[in-house]
Amino acid sequence: MRSWGLVRISAALAAAAILGADSLPAETLFLKDGVEWQNVSQSPEGQYLIAVARFKQLVGTGDTVGAVQELARLKNEHPEIAGPDFDLFIAAELLYAEGKWVEAVRKYEDIITGYPSSWLYETALEREFAVAQAFVNGQKRPVLKVLRLSAFDEGETILRRIADRAGDAPIAQRSLVTLARGYERKGDHLDAYEVWSEISSRWPTGEMGRTALLEMAQSLHSAYRSPQYDPTALASARTYYNNYRLRYPELAVDNDVDEKLKLIDEQLAYKQYAIGEYYDRTGSVDAAKLYYDEVIENWPDTAAAEMAQARILAWGSGLTEIVPGESKKLGRRLFKAGNVVVDSWFGLSFLSGKKD
Repeated sequence: MRSWGLVRISAALAAAAILGADSLPAETLFLKDGVEWQNVSQSPEGQYLIAVARFKQLVGTGDTVGAVQELARLKNEHPEIAGPDFDLFIAAELLYAEGKWVEAVRKYEDIITGYPSSWLYETALEREFAVAQAFVNGQKRPVLKVLRLSAFDEGETILRRIADRAGDAPIAQRSLVTLARGYERKGDHLDAYEVWSEISSRWPTGEMGRTALLEMAQSLHSAYRSPQYDPTALASARTYYNNYRLRYPELAVDNDVDEKLKLIDEQLAYKQYAIGEYYDRTGSVDAAKLYYDEVIENWPDTAAAEMAQARILAWGSGLTEIVPGESKKLGRRLFKAGNVVVDSWFGLSFLSGKKD
């Protein structure tokens, strides 16, 4: 059983691994053999753990050369840590330093699958995450030393593997969020929605639960392409936005949820108006009126409702057909009487300037 003194050392050095080995207090004491207080740096256990913390700090800052040198020093001073997992990590780090990331990941994976109790397990997992993050963010992979091709698929595979392997650990959450953001950058909004939905299922409460709910709404909203396509995603986005507004009213204000809901209403209304306008152009006035009336009744405060009303009034003025070549002109004129945003754009425009 681990002594309380060693637990105290480990806790102090865990902080050092995060903040940097140099952040350790000048004197970190532990109770040796339950009797005598001793400085961490004066004990063999403490010196070893300090060296491990220094090594992990170097890995975390991307100093591969320094990390390899620190490992060599660790092996020299503490030969008991040497083993196949140690050798695999050295080989992986050298490949990583040379930019041979795909090959490096194979070595890290050998550590993770072959030596799950290794002290290098978590570090190898973090290295895999760093490679995958670079790949989904646009880092290319060299092929035949000449071509550089997208490595997004490789990054996706690694991130999903980490998320499945790590359960509820923070690195699993980071992996899925990184993948969802990668899909967003690619414009694959339905794929992004699927990942945010998985995140919502695994972490339904707290900050991540709130974030996932809003992101699901925004991903579906962004997936809507134009009135020529199925508006199902819009209706689902509307449901998620309303749910978010109900649960988190103050955050909904900060995230302009009301404005997004108004935009969805404009888009849904214009979808129905566009169908009516099609029948109008083909001379099916009765069918056109059914759609125009639906727009006016269900979305009375939208630009599409103004357009539908203007179209019906035009019939009463004797303009029962849209003259070839004039329909676009008429549509433009009526559109400008309302909200111009619906004329030119049907996706989620405010996301174009969204920060990662």
